[in-house]
Amino acid sequence: MTEPRTLLLVEDDEAFARTLRRSFERRGYVVHSAASLDAVRTVLAGVAPSHAVVDLKLGQESGLAVVRHLHEHDPELLIVVLTGFASIATAVEAIKLGASNYLVKPSNTDDIEAAFNGEASAEAADTPLTARPTSIKTLEMERIHEVLAETDFNISETARRLGMHRRTLARKLAKRWVPQ
Repeated sequence: MTEPRTLLLVEDDEAFARTLRRSFERRGYVVHSAASLDAVRTVLAGVAPSHAVVDLKLGQESGLAVVRHLHEHDPELLIVVLTGFASIATAVEAIKLGASNYLVKPSNTDDIEAAFNGEASAEAADTPLTARPTSIKTLEMERIHEVLAETDFNISETARRLGMHRRTLARKLAKRWVPQ
């Protein structure tokens, strides 16, 4: 008899977490949930998951900090980052920190399982390439998030490296917070 797969679901949206939990349980996973980095630490004290789904934005916390912690805890853990705030910078950073894959919401359980297995969805190969240039605001936010990740999410140090006042950076993040 095979051992059941254990999934750690890190999501702060209770309704979405409940839906994903049920779907994965029907597929034979034992699912444990957490909504913050502290809750993840508590779960990891008693459980050794084989798979994890991590939302990129957890309230005011960053899912990337969770990815880093999970990867440090178990480098073999299969981690999929799920986000409605996709950017190239966050995707690259998630993979650098130990995520196996990065999916944009809405994604279903089939997409997530395919990501765990290293498979691309069938639609991914047919996605048309666009020639639309990236906006200045998006480039600015990607650079801010890149520096945030470099500074281990230290707002003061990030502001110093970017040459801006800490309050200015805090206002920019509050307007368009996409966690790294």
